[in-house]
Amino acid sequence: MARIRVAALQYYIRPVERFEQFADQVEALVWTAKDYKADLLVFPEYFSTQLLTLGNTRRPIQEQIQDLADQAPAIDALLTDLATRSGMYIIGGTAPVVDDDRGRVYNQCSVFGPGGDAGRQRKLHMTRFESEEWMISSGTRLRVFDTAIGRIAVNICYDVEFPELARAAARAGATVLVVPTCTDDRISYLRVRYCAQARAIENQIYVVQACTVGSLPMVPAVSLNWGQAAIITPSDFAFARDGFLAEGVPNQESMVVGDLDIAALLESRLSGTVLPLRDSQSSSEVAANLEMVNL
Repeated sequence: MARIRVAALQYYIRPVERFEQFADQVEALVWTAKDYKADLLVFPEYFSTQLLTLGNTRRPIQEQIQDLADQAPAIDALLTDLATRSGMYIIGGTAPVVDDDRGRVYNQCSVFGPGGDAGRQRKLHMTRFESEEWMISSGTRLRVFDTAIGRIAVNICYDVEFPELARAAARAGATVLVVPTCTDDRISYLRVRYCAQARAIENQIYVVQACTVGSLPMVPAVSLNWGQAAIITPSDFAFARDGFLAEGVPNQESMVVGDLDIAALLESRLSGTVLPLRDSQSSSEVAANLEMVNL
């Protein structure tokens, strides 16, 4: 497709008393995006932590995460149904999942297609609270999803701070990099945002960042959230003046929507003012021949 419309959420996490309340919130946002004629809707990382408020939040957090992982099949079924009925691609944020073979917990993003199929991307780099407190394991494989609206890759929050991942995806033909995030303060948020913008520039790729907002004071590690969703472009004449096609008002429940000109992106990779994706091959060769000079 030469042009696609994307929607990124500033998803407000609030306590719920039943799974159906969570499902109602998710469904309402899907149909809102459909009203805006979006082709792709992005939920943020750990938006499913709302469901922790269904249980005893005073228990050890590892037990709560295991319980949240038990909800993954229900979340999958909900988003599979909504993607099919809406005709949109849905990036289903992330949720903890348990690997049945080893019993390990992973932070996993599911990509739901309108035909009922789904692909999975596990988070590859854990933050300290994830590995040390939530006992979540790192994934080991980067995937690119080949869809009817183009090739899409997912860097989950901290993963976008590792440039080799986005570079590999761009070299594999990805035109959209989706970054579901969950950050508790402005400093953490800006680490992700600055890196997301760098990935857009150096790989000549669109970056769509979705965020959690609101607070769950009773739940450790997501007691506070700082977020501002954005649709980020490369920095060249064919794109948004400041490299931001759209962005939300910080920390308010909202959705940002924008049209991605895929044809212009592909043209920029061939004849842009600069060609960082093409030229990255030579920089990799130079880096491989690094020399240490003693002075």
